[in-house]
Parts: sequence; structure tokens; C-alpha cells
Amino acid sequence: MKNQVSRVCSRYANLFSGLVVAIALLLAGCIRSSDAENTITLKLYQNWQLQAGDSIGGYSVVAGLGDISVALNGKSVYAPFDGRAQKDQRNCLIFSSPDVPAYLFRLCGVANLRLGSCSQGDILGNAAIVHIAALRKQPEGTWAIVEPSKPIIERIVSKS
Repeated sequence: MKNQVSRVCSRYANLFSGLVVAIALLLAGCIRSSDAENTITLKLYQNWQLQAGDSIGGYSVVAGLGDISVALNGKSVYAPFDGRAQKDQRNCLIFSSPDVPAYLFRLCGVANLRLGSCSQGDILGNAAIVHIAALRKQPEGTWAIVEPSKPIIERIVSKS
């Protein structure tokens, strides 16, 4: 009986050790770079009074002028190109890519953010409703909100 108990305990100890190692490896894979590298501050060309991230009467504004809102019902949001995902000062996800260097894509309402370098089709997070804005770089270095194209929105909301 003692040997059986010992074997069962040993088996559970090995299983637990393997689980701890697997969790550590998963967490190491999720840690990509420092918070400073994953945060970006943008200066917008347009200076509207209300913007995503502002608060009105204790409620958070989740979208503003120029945003396209898509109901995803908790489904994933994807990287439209190879690029980089960062947070902005209002906790929206900012996606940049060398494939479209004059544009940034702002995605608000995304949870479980995956920040850092990513490949086209990688999951960036998930959202009940994602608010998408395309930003075009202006000559003086600010960013103007422009209408995002349907093909880009399709790449963001469905794995291509």
C-alpha cells in the first residue's frame, strides 16, 4: 500500500512540475519587451473636444469622430500586416507596419492585448466591439484620422 501511495504521489509531483514548467514557458513567450517600448504617444492633427479614452459623467468614451465600430462579440482582432502593436495614452492599441509606413491603425475596445512585434494574421486581442481608425502621417509630424479602407478592416476583423 505504501508503495502505491508513493507512486501516485510521485506521479502527481512530476505532473505538477511539468505544469509549472509549461506555465513558465508560456509566460516567458508572452513577455516581449518593456512597457516603455509598448507605449506610444500620438499627436493628432485634429483637435476634437471628445476623443476615445475621455470620460463623461463617469463613463468612458470608447470611440469618436473617424472611428469605424465593428461588433465582434468577443472574437479576435488580427494584425493586418507584419508590424508592431503598442498602446497609446488612452489604452487603445496602435498598430504600425513598414508595409504602410505613412499609416497607423488605432484599435480601441480591445482586451487581452498582445503587444510588440507580430506577423500578419497574429491575434492582437479580442473585443466585444472594436473601434478602428486609420491615421495618416502629416508633413509636420502629426497624425490625421482618415477613413480606413474596407480591405484593411477585413484584415483586422478576420484572419486572412
